[in-house]
Amino acid sequence: MDDHDHAHKKPLKLAIVLTAIIFVAEVIGGLLSGSLSLLGDSAHMLQDVVALMLSLGAMIIAERLPTPTKTFGYHRVEIAAAVVNGLLLIGVSGIIIWEAIDRFSHPNPVNSTMMLVVAVIGLAANIASAYFLHGSHDLNVKSAFLHVIGDTLSSVAVIAAGVWIAFTGQTFVDPLLGLIIAVVILVSSISILHDAFRILLQFAPKDIAVGDVIAAMESVPGVSGVHNVHFWTLCSNINVLDAHVYCCETDPDTLEQIKAELKHRLEPFRIGHSTLEFECRECEDCRVLRELHD
Repeated sequence: MDDHDHAHKKPLKLAIVLTAIIFVAEVIGGLLSGSLSLLGDSAHMLQDVVALMLSLGAMIIAERLPTPTKTFGYHRVEIAAAVVNGLLLIGVSGIIIWEAIDRFSHPNPVNSTMMLVVAVIGLAANIASAYFLHGSHDLNVKSAFLHVIGDTLSSVAVIAAGVWIAFTGQTFVDPLLGLIIAVVILVSSISILHDAFRILLQFAPKDIAVGDVIAAMESVPGVSGVHNVHFWTLCSNINVLDAHVYCCETDPDTLEQIKAELKHRLEPFRIGHSTLEFECRECEDCRVLRELHD
């Protein structure tokens, strides 16, 4: 591991530790103070602890070489963790929503002082995490930074609710904020599951048009066409391509140049693995598709 990789991992590790501490503190503080918004925010923290760990895990997994029995390495572990995380948080958000609705008709006392103390500590830790993560050009670290910014805004909202309760004694803002946070978690968890299942079902990446990939490949001199294309996602930052390339070039050196240029044209599409089969005669799959099209 070089100094560059260590420089990216260190802020992620610090952010994970700080966010995990906030999560534990908010669970304890929420239970002791009776604050549903703190418990909701702790679920948000849990979501982001997992997100930060996935970002760090993706960097660690990328360093591990494939084996004869694990030809793609451990990249799919990220997706499995995302599914478990999504399902867990849907359950947690459902419980918080149920409790929030019940508290509107049966209000509970809230210790606003404890609520404020825990929320302020959480805000300070989030600001520290944001400071550690800010300025990196690594995509995983950038993603983690955005999660921490969301945590910071959530902590500010909990502090505002605590101040309101302290000055007015009106506790309805606590279940209201808890409900809002739970709905946000529910929506984001469903989004996580949607993206994870797209990857597990080997759909094409949602942010890349297959037609653009084919057009880029067909623009290479010497390539007459591209067909029988399979384009899917291995994990959040690695795409895989399998395609037949119609090319009748016979000179070995020229053919190698075409292959190299094709690989170069695929780089902007984050294609980490590609299998290209060159052919000069129309394959059966291509003929059937052409006849169906005609």
